[in-house]
Amino acid sequence: MPNRCLCLLFLFLTAPAPAQSQATSVQQPAGGAPQLPDTVSRDADGRTTVRAVRLSAPLRVDGTLDEEIYRTVTPISDFVQNDPQNGTPATEKTEVWLSFDNDNIYVSARMSESQPERMIVNEMRRDSFALVQNENFQFVFDTFHDRRNAISLQFNPIGGRMDGQVTNGSQFNLDWNPIWRLEVRRHPDGSWTAEAAVPFKSLRFQPGVAQVWGFQARRISRWKNESSYLTRLPDGTGINGHTRVADFATMVGLEVPSGSRPLDLKPYVTSNLSTDLGASPRVRNRFGKDFGFDAKYALTQNLTADFTYNTDFAQVEADEQQVNLSRFSLFFPEKREFFLENQGLFQFAASNTGNNNQNTSETPTLFYSRRIGLDSGRPIPLEYGGRLSGRVGAYSLGLLNIQTDDVATLGVPTTNFSVARLRRDILRRSAIGALYTRRSLATNRRGDSESYGVDGAFAFFENLYFNTYWAQTSNPGTGDDDTSYRGQMFYNADRYGAQLERLAVGEDFDPQLGFMRRQDFHKTRGMLRFNPRPRNRFTAVRQFNFQTSIEYFTNNAGAFESRERRAEFGVEFDSSEEFKANVVEMREHLLQGFEIADGVHIPAGDYKFTTLESSFAIGSQRRLSGSINVEAGQFYGGTRTSLGFSGARVKLTPQLAFEPGFSVDHVDLPFGTFTATLVSTRTTFTITPLMFVSGLVQYNSSNHSLGSNVRLRWEYQPGSELFVVYNDGRDTRLGGFPELQNRSIVVKLNRLFRF
Repeated sequence: MPNRCLCLLFLFLTAPAPAQSQATSVQQPAGGAPQLPDTVSRDADGRTTVRAVRLSAPLRVDGTLDEEIYRTVTPISDFVQNDPQNGTPATEKTEVWLSFDNDNIYVSARMSESQPERMIVNEMRRDSFALVQNENFQFVFDTFHDRRNAISLQFNPIGGRMDGQVTNGSQFNLDWNPIWRLEVRRHPDGSWTAEAAVPFKSLRFQPGVAQVWGFQARRISRWKNESSYLTRLPDGTGINGHTRVADFATMVGLEVPSGSRPLDLKPYVTSNLSTDLGASPRVRNRFGKDFGFDAKYALTQNLTADFTYNTDFAQVEADEQQVNLSRFSLFFPEKREFFLENQGLFQFAASNTGNNNQNTSETPTLFYSRRIGLDSGRPIPLEYGGRLSGRVGAYSLGLLNIQTDDVATLGVPTTNFSVARLRRDILRRSAIGALYTRRSLATNRRGDSESYGVDGAFAFFENLYFNTYWAQTSNPGTGDDDTSYRGQMFYNADRYGAQLERLAVGEDFDPQLGFMRRQDFHKTRGMLRFNPRPRNRFTAVRQFNFQTSIEYFTNNAGAFESRERRAEFGVEFDSSEEFKANVVEMREHLLQGFEIADGVHIPAGDYKFTTLESSFAIGSQRRLSGSINVEAGQFYGGTRTSLGFSGARVKLTPQLAFEPGFSVDHVDLPFGTFTATLVSTRTTFTITPLMFVSGLVQYNSSNHSLGSNVRLRWEYQPGSELFVVYNDGRDTRLGGFPELQNRSIVVKLNRLFRF
């Protein structure tokens, strides 16, 4: 029966798309297109159309708006607030010009500023999320005009930049790094201007010369905590309007080069000096060298093939340590470049696999790319691999195949990994899809492992969502209870929210190319939320948050496992500070005990405990920002007290950033007492927006480790980089200075050739 269902769904997915889904580039804008010199028009329903202007000569990208177009063409303007007063005009003027030639599309902008001395500008490093805590301008292209997917580029007044991909109108992948040029200038009157050039070779779009795209622009005035957009968006969108692709303006007048199929070739060379005292035999100051390459070729205008040989990830920053006081698995985000591009396409069932440090969702992830090339945190060489991804009409397609080498010292044989993903857009903002994964050798070495499933994400009206999936795994030596499913209803408006969810994971369900926090359970969850925005009273408060939820878990035999009841209260202040206070009541029935710390074992049995949680987030405009977290209460028959400081940043200069963090958990149980301490600090010195040095030092008492990771990254020309990386790991259990366990120094140079 499951295989029959899969076959029927495959036939539906591969059926011809409706005529209106084809060749979206010929769609005509509602309300009429603006005629030059005007470049923006809005109809009675608020729908917006903008015009791109062809240039007779390439724009000189220097950040100074002195070309003829800025004198003869009326800019796109009249931005609309989303926060704090949705629908009212933005308090600071923003002007935008869209232009193009045979090679690039250009976005130029002038941001006026009434109080420049209050502007928050303290980040230059590329792809640092702190950029959105600065004064900020963002532009977003929906290049297929499918109102679901887009590419985002943003920057601040000193040239710090960030780019990413929006997938299916919800997921945002920060780790997509296209080639584009940017120059920014600040002026004596307080305004700042910018010119950005995005090569057509860096983008994918529909066939044809004449194009219609979606376009959005956002301005963040961080010092007054205001966000404004080219188009009006629903209340509460905040800075996340780039994901609401269905509400973008329509961009007309654009013409792209025909028949262009770029080929990118990126070879690398690397050398290293390594020490590993935990290896057998021990390694001391061993010199190594290697080479490899990545290649990217546009098979069609919107379908791209990638190939990698002898892939190297030496430049990747070390994982951020976590303290685990539960019996469930920890999630670590993917940071390797090859697996990050088009990451959202491979997401299944709206599972949380993005670039966050902790995934606390119980929803299984069928494809978790860190299963490839890593074994217990140790790298496994990738011999070669390929990926095919892109769009064909209403369909999104992703194929991935990777071959890893064997590592005799770790007992890891050569293994092949395959992933196939197909998704079809339906209705206005909905999609259905299928995913298949396979690894040629299961973890028990008895045969191959497979996972497959179908999923759907349905959006109705403005804020009503339904997410569902059914999945099955096939592993050698396991039983028949190997399926999982979920049904979820989510209403997510600014003022009200509600959620109902039913999730089931079979006892033998094991996606060995995926990730699961826990196994063998049925979960039922309900949530209600109320977020009033005071208008007349409490003028310092932007929004209140009242939320209550309940989760109930049983295993597949019907035995009770746990119940969590949570009541939350929060206040978001107009100054961007935020306070939260939660009361959590837990009941757990442990069928099996587990070790929570060295020498401390919690036995099976029934436990009830109540915990109080509170946090205060300090606004980014302060010299010291971050979130202070305090937690205290009962814990498995004893008590737990926790104090932490996370997301911290000490404002020194725009080039020098200091990000300290710590957490201390003191646990006093009838079975033992311990304190888990995690201390980390990241220091970043940004020499230019394309060159920085970053150092991450971490101490974790749970595994008695002290680790250091220092990285120099220099993008010496667009797409080409030099890395110098130092890593070491030390054991703190011995007295005196921590004992060295491993150390490496790596130099890596790559060069992009674009044909």
